[in-house]
Amino acid sequence: MSLLSRMSAAPAAGTAPLVEALLRDRRRPGRPDLLAPPKAPAVPALPAHPPGLAALLGPDRGGGGTAVVPPPAEHSRAGEHDAVPVLYCPPAVRDDPALGEEVDRRLVEWAERVGVYPGELDRVSSAGFGRLIMLAHPETDDPDRLLAAAKCALAEWSVDDHYVDGEVEEARHDLLGQRLAIAHSVIDQAHLPRRYAPQLERVVRADPVMVALRSSLEDLRAYASWAQLRRLRHELAIMFVAYNQEGVWHTAGHRPPVWEFLMHRHENSFVPCMALIDTVAGYELPAEQFARPEVRRVFTLAGSASVIVNDLYSMGKEDPDDFSLPRLIETEDDCSPREAVERTVQVHDELMHAFEAESAQLAATGPPELGRFLAGLWAWMGGSREWHASTARYHGADRS
Repeated sequence: MSLLSRMSAAPAAGTAPLVEALLRDRRRPGRPDLLAPPKAPAVPALPAHPPGLAALLGPDRGGGGTAVVPPPAEHSRAGEHDAVPVLYCPPAVRDDPALGEEVDRRLVEWAERVGVYPGELDRVSSAGFGRLIMLAHPETDDPDRLLAAAKCALAEWSVDDHYVDGEVEEARHDLLGQRLAIAHSVIDQAHLPRRYAPQLERVVRADPVMVALRSSLEDLRAYASWAQLRRLRHELAIMFVAYNQEGVWHTAGHRPPVWEFLMHRHENSFVPCMALIDTVAGYELPAEQFARPEVRRVFTLAGSASVIVNDLYSMGKEDPDDFSLPRLIETEDDCSPREAVERTVQVHDELMHAFEAESAQLAATGPPELGRFLAGLWAWMGGSREWHASTARYHGADRS
């Protein structure tokens, strides 16, 4: 289920109150400032391998590192039977509703011009994607910069809605690879011989998704260096690989195991949006720093953790047969929806604690731009969490 459809779908019977309580909880146990010293010096040792891999390899196979083990999930103060876990996440740095509304207004106008979401622009407006970008990028109050990021995000999500999930037009999973390949020729411009280039151009101009992708990247150029644009193009290519994987699930009737879905979430997450943190803020993380494996690790941990929040949100919305982490855990573990939510929160919190611990050490030893970028990731996760909470109020089962 796509991001837009998750925001506007009717609540799912049975699970909606649980998800609503989880997301509307006002507590944000993560520290507001990633780079500030923690109140309790209980930072776990960094693993020699990703968390869990050391245990899998065993002491005789290179698994000598110490895995990052999060503390037990905090629960709400309701009665024990009704208690729900509390997501480990920082608070939003700022909330400027007027700025979010301005970005939303301009974003919908742009979507109408390029042609994405025909007949669905009211849904786009009510989803408040401009508000998401405002919350997630607190280092600027420039609506033009925020709009540039919002255009990129909506263009990316339109690929899912138009091509994969069939929310806007009929999904043709048998043609998905072809459509994604042509769309990618816009992201990373294909250079055909003169005889054939006009044919590709006609196809691109007739497809609103491709028009949106081209327009968003052109507009971003006003704020991004060529290296920053290349970074975004790389992340989108990875996301397209994941979309192809999802197409296989649909055509083959395959319900992925949890490990495969988590790998999919590594590739299909909010990472392309997060890649613009420094661009929107007006500085640049050097490519050499961004490419470091340990930086890449925490960057993708942040992307996976953020999209798991969206998976939790979707559990209160979608059909039980749709793909989301709690639904797949429920099936694979043969557990109740409540247990699946708790286990999903544990997965989310493990990623968050690993990000927090490892980023603090990277920031302490890296250049100032790296510390700023990592703090921006932390702020992005807090803003996204706040957006999902406010969206749940408008679209959840209990609107009181």
